[in-house]
Amino acid sequence: MSDIEKAVKLKNVSKFFNTEASKIFNIKNKLFSPRNKNAIKGNWTLKNISFDIEKGDSVAILGDNGSGKSTLLKLILGVTTPTSGEIEVKGSIGGLIELGAGFQKELTGRENIYMNGVVLGLKEKEIDAIIDDIIEFSELRAHIDKPIKQYSSGMKVRLGFSIAIHVNSDIVLLDEVLAVGDKRFRKKALSSIKSYLKGKTIIFVSHSTHQVKQICEKAIVLKNGEIVYQGDVNSAVEYYEANNK
Repeated sequence: MSDIEKAVKLKNVSKFFNTEASKIFNIKNKLFSPRNKNAIKGNWTLKNISFDIEKGDSVAILGDNGSGKSTLLKLILGVTTPTSGEIEVKGSIGGLIELGAGFQKELTGRENIYMNGVVLGLKEKEIDAIIDDIIEFSELRAHIDKPIKQYSSGMKVRLGFSIAIHVNSDIVLLDEVLAVGDKRFRKKALSSIKSYLKGKTIIFVSHSTHQVKQICEKAIVLKNGEIVYQGDVNSAVEYYEANNK
């Protein structure tokens, strides 16, 4: 495959999080503790991650809590930067990282649709054209003009998911989006991923191997910030389950 057919490329990507209390603490520590001035407290959340995702691929990211899954998605989305390594993304990208976390609680559901649409690169007229479909799919018409702070976690999932699948982007990032909400809506959401997102590049983080196998064709398994397996989804799930009993 040529480079032009790659949607996402990561080469030797690592991410270090500094856990010191503050920059002021770090400066003070360097000034008054010269013997320890090079000692930075923190941890490597990701270590030398390399992989390519082809356009139109649906790829799962599997791993225990703390394995680096969500950090990886944030790096691809561009909301944080790698400590080292290179990331290349070709095409427009939309994210559902920590679904609903980006909502402004004082704004209504309708207002949050517009705000999220703008963040994802849409113009107001483009949001106008899809807002009724978003509201209809979310099944929240009776609550759409109420503040988000009155929404349950399941309602936020419905609204966030509905926004994501109706926004036209080449690459869609999904982080545990079907972990909350009633069973009937989760089934509807799974079905919509197959139809609304057909042909798009999907990167899906989930603890549900059942959902992963329904949505994805390939998978990457992370452990302690490193890739320990990658391949077709069935063999990756088999490896993950065998090593996480």
